[in-house]
Amino acid sequence: MRTRIAGTGRAVPGQIVTNDDLSKLVGTSDTWIRERTGIRERRVLEPGRVTSDLAAEAGRRACAAASIEPAQLDCIICATISPDMPLPAASVFIQHKLGASCPAFDIAAACAGFIYGLSIADSFIKAGAYQRVLVIGVEILSRVLDWTDRDTCVLFGDGAGAVVLERSTDERGILSTHLFADGSQACLLSIPAGGSAEPASAETVAGRRHFAKMNGRAIFTHAVRNIAHASQIALAANGLKPADIDCVVAHQANLRILEGVAQRCGIPFEKFYVNIGKYGNTSAASIPIALDEAVGEGRIKPNDLLLFAALGAGLSWGSAVVRF
Repeated sequence: MRTRIAGTGRAVPGQIVTNDDLSKLVGTSDTWIRERTGIRERRVLEPGRVTSDLAAEAGRRACAAASIEPAQLDCIICATISPDMPLPAASVFIQHKLGASCPAFDIAAACAGFIYGLSIADSFIKAGAYQRVLVIGVEILSRVLDWTDRDTCVLFGDGAGAVVLERSTDERGILSTHLFADGSQACLLSIPAGGSAEPASAETVAGRRHFAKMNGRAIFTHAVRNIAHASQIALAANGLKPADIDCVVAHQANLRILEGVAQRCGIPFEKFYVNIGKYGNTSAASIPIALDEAVGEGRIKPNDLLLFAALGAGLSWGSAVVRF
């Protein structure tokens, strides 16, 4: 028995913020951003809409692609670090907006969140606990960015992607997932205030402590090394060679990171699906958005072997091999 991806879906805001737009806010330029990251533009959620709105839209589309109604779902897993509010979970709002009545919970593994969610859902289905699980990666990072900080505001964007996972008895499905974390590097990417360490106060707000803080150089180094290593572990676990992979759907954090991973793994860069130029880094939403786009473009076809890999705050990272 395997866990098969039965349907994919995505939802992105209509508002586009280009590099030229950002150059009017901070000391940067289109050339500076593109040469260092590969990003040309990103999406920003419109005022009045929240995380669960975009997530429910992506989830609804994934259900339609899987030819099921949301009421048929047995569980909803939402990967996000930018929920509607700290309490309750974004997933319960998503459940209500979809008209579902199943268990729902969030996980906070940042950019690796979708792979973590995929692994959890796979375990549920293989154990016989559930038959259909909706896994959503969604981030509204525009609401937690310091738009005066050039090092972070140029990198991230908003979006949501989702997959419906179902029990399958053929060869298609999730072959393996591999999860990792290193809490000793947690402070490399964090939102310092708003939790028990620094409860919200006038001082934390004035100090801009509720915005994302990142050591970009260190994150870059960890990302190339750890994503490549996790990818190699996934290949070895399934007795695969780089040439066996049809498409790599990796976290879209930085074009240079993807190029570094390709070189370390010996996988031709042409096999990597890349859409970072349009969306920037959408964290947990990155892989499912790219997956849905690749499927829609015919880049990914039934029975193709896919490699997923990502690294995010935590540090958390992971990989998966899927026969689509």
